[in-house]
Amino acid sequence: MAAERLQKLLSSAGIASRRDAEEMIRQGRVTVNGKKVLELGAKADLEEDHVKVDGKLIRLPTERRYIVLNKPRGFVVTRDDPQNRPTVYALIGGRVGERVVPVGRLDADSEGLLVMTNDGDLVQKLTHPSGGCRKEYEVKVSGVPTPAQISRLARGVVLGDGKRTAPAEIELMETTPEKNGVGGNAWLKVILGEGRSRQIRRMFELVGHQVSKLRRVAIGPLRDKNLKPGVWRDLSESEVHALQSIRPASGAGSASTAKSPARPARPAVSNRTRVIVRPLAPGEKPPAPTHRPRPRPEAAPAPVVAAPAPPPAARTPERSRTPDRARSTERPRVSERPRLSERPRPSDRPRPPFPPRSPERSGGGPDRPSFGRPGARNPGPGSGGRSGPGGRTNRS
Repeated sequence: MAAERLQKLLSSAGIASRRDAEEMIRQGRVTVNGKKVLELGAKADLEEDHVKVDGKLIRLPTERRYIVLNKPRGFVVTRDDPQNRPTVYALIGGRVGERVVPVGRLDADSEGLLVMTNDGDLVQKLTHPSGGCRKEYEVKVSGVPTPAQISRLARGVVLGDGKRTAPAEIELMETTPEKNGVGGNAWLKVILGEGRSRQIRRMFELVGHQVSKLRRVAIGPLRDKNLKPGVWRDLSESEVHALQSIRPASGAGSASTAKSPARPARPAVSNRTRVIVRPLAPGEKPPAPTHRPRPRPEAAPAPVVAAPAPPPAARTPERSRTPDRARSTERPRVSERPRLSERPRPSDRPRPPFPPRSPERSGGGPDRPSFGRPGARNPGPGSGGRSGPGGRTNRS
């Protein structure tokens, strides 16, 4: 027997699924030939090596066992529960001698079909999204989801852990009317290609509808409507063959690589060209590339710059000082006005002759003497008038 990875050996021996086996290796519960192994890529051969889990030697099963159980509500899918809740192993009891492990999980509040086997390859195929196994559920929610909400969940949503769910099939089956002022409920059919912890409940809580009942009715091609809750049975050879014959999912089948449902096509655009690529036949050479240069926009013509106009000639008007020069109706420019030095001074301007004044205007009269005027009397010395040079008055 060729050496295989430890997680695969533990799954083939019916100890746990591959994911749970990886957790056991990380916790240091697995030893090979007495040495603790912590690496996930370690390999061993059960025919030559002694592989132990929690001190117990592992042996490959001589016979394969496949059973299906209709899990009721209130039971947990695990071997040992720290809260001491009832487990699915209490339902099968000691009637199954082989060490079988559950294929997938159902939470304590869910019910429905559960496959248990010691075939590690089948466990991997039915649990991993790449195996192509799709599970069908009947879900009862409070209220009635709208078509927009159903379409949103079918395309995939981002849950609280930041990961997007893979596309699913969701169909509204029936609704119940309101009773005593309480809103109605709805039954839906949900088909998933993956299985996360409480995925369906978290999906409907995201759109505001609480899940009140959840029942798994199909695992791939496996169905059994007559199996009562809490009862189990062995699978037939045809049922085992049908599970093993499930076609793998195209691509990875996970949320990161799965394709969402096609959306309506966009209207055709006239400036787009459809390119069809076909594979080359054996011996055929690829065609020469046909490159069409991209048209460049025409450069704008350079602007024509006109030559600057010559400056106007300086005007030197002739000024004339003759008094008989005709005055122009236009106001002379500042440059044509005479300078201050050329203007006539006030002392050079001719003064008009003063007209003779009458005695009345000059302030004189027969009773009032007039000094310095024609016909006025000159006061003599001692009369209080002006006398002598300097214009001083002699007063006695």
